[in-house]
Amino acid sequence: MSRDERPARVAELAEREAALRNAVTELLRAAGADLASKDVVDTPARVAKLWLDAFLVGDSMDPAAILGQPVLGEAPTEIVVVRDLPYCGMCPHHLLPFIGRATVAYLPDGKLVGFGRLGELVRCATGRLTLQERACNDVVDAIMDHLGARGAACIMVGEHACLRIPDHRHDAQVVTASFRGEFRERAELRDRLMPRVG
Repeated sequence: MSRDERPARVAELAEREAALRNAVTELLRAAGADLASKDVVDTPARVAKLWLDAFLVGDSMDPAAILGQPVLGEAPTEIVVVRDLPYCGMCPHHLLPFIGRATVAYLPDGKLVGFGRLGELVRCATGRLTLQERACNDVVDAIMDHLGARGAACIMVGEHACLRIPDHRHDAQVVTASFRGEFRERAELRDRLMPRVG
């Protein structure tokens, strides 16, 4: 983001935070909460900040910028795998969170990127109103598009609040996986990445 764009971005975030605070206030009012209660009086501000920092942060992140300036000129690397990248997201169906860990892998074709960038890419893909399945696709598509990789993979293992609330209460884990390029063609690579079940 250029210096000229920063004031507009700050104003946009302030406007969005105010809108979220107002929306949470109305939700609490509709739920019959006492808006003057010490337990609730600061809730709109806390929820707005949490949503902007965790559940909507991806909207302001750019995969091209995250994966920009790749490392060139290293010796050939066959595969890069980064495991246990934490993520949190907000499901658009019930507005309930999901959290988990991701494995991201790619087969470089001359371009490498810092390991931390892959964590930022996962954060970008999940830090918005989205589905876990869609986030997996967003990660691998970004790697293919911006690194020109021979293949990309993303596996996410998540726990979803909507599966733990009453009437649907169980400890299910949701595993989603997306593969592009050579990962689609080479079962042995996919097998090495998939989590062991049981």
